[in-house]
Amino acid sequence: MIDLYTFATPNGRKASIMLEETALPYSTHVIHIGKGEQFAPEFVAINPNSKIPAIVDPDGPGGAPISVFESGAILFYLAEKTGRFMPADARGRTFVMEWLMFQMAGVGPMFGQASHFVKFAPEDVPYAKQRYLKEMHRLLAVMDRRLGTADYLAGDYSIADMATYPWVFSAANFIGEDLSPYANVLRWQEAVGSRPAVAKGMAVPQV
Repeated sequence: MIDLYTFATPNGRKASIMLEETALPYSTHVIHIGKGEQFAPEFVAINPNSKIPAIVDPDGPGGAPISVFESGAILFYLAEKTGRFMPADARGRTFVMEWLMFQMAGVGPMFGQASHFVKFAPEDVPYAKQRYLKEMHRLLAVMDRRLGTADYLAGDYSIADMATYPWVFSAANFIGEDLSPYANVLRWQEAVGSRPAVAKGMAVPQV
């Protein structure tokens, strides 16, 4: 059984969605980042960067245990392990990796900074809010153009969609941004969110 170390954040939900989609048995361990539990030595031994999520798979490559940190690496590892949600052909894999990296390098950091300055900053910083919200909407526009030509980010449903969905959900439901200008993103959001495994993964962990 895979051990999942996580908290109720968009990054954490990427891993739980993938675990639900693949039906791999897993046990959830809540790492309460508001209490600083990510800095406990036991967790740092699993993830030296003190971030959630992380997993420990007792049945790793060659049958030996392996720990994996960074949400994108976890998605890729589980896709490789199960042979699911990542195409076998080089062209298809490249498309998935492009959109996964788009999320890791763009959507996650920019949406995260927007969330921080809108919701958590101890003082109002208009420049920062404008900067990150503007970039959030630029990225949403990129997604909207892409989703006007494909059902999912890489063509077929993949780990790229699992990585991106929790952040788009957060933009609408936590930050409170209006996504109505992005009709293709809204269609995609409905399609991804209606998957039973996604709904289950979004509810992990219960805190």
